[in-house]
Amino acid sequence: MLIVDRSIEARHGKIVIAVVDGQLTVKRLYDRGGKIQLCPENSKYHPIKISKEQDLQIWGVVTNVITKLD
Repeated sequence: MLIVDRSIEARHGKIVIAVVDGQLTVKRLYDRGGKIQLCPENSKYHPIKISKEQDLQIWGVVTNVITKLD
């Protein structure tokens, strides 16, 4: 379970909830020199490089993760 703050500015290095071409994802935002990537924390997945043709919406910045204890 994630806690997301929509009032925090999504900037380089923050973990964000993003919608890329209609697909929802949670990734770390990298924005350097106008080149935007959404990078996973899990090495099994590849970064998503955002082109100018793609539709990117940032829904909010993840501030906390709540895990269930069994």
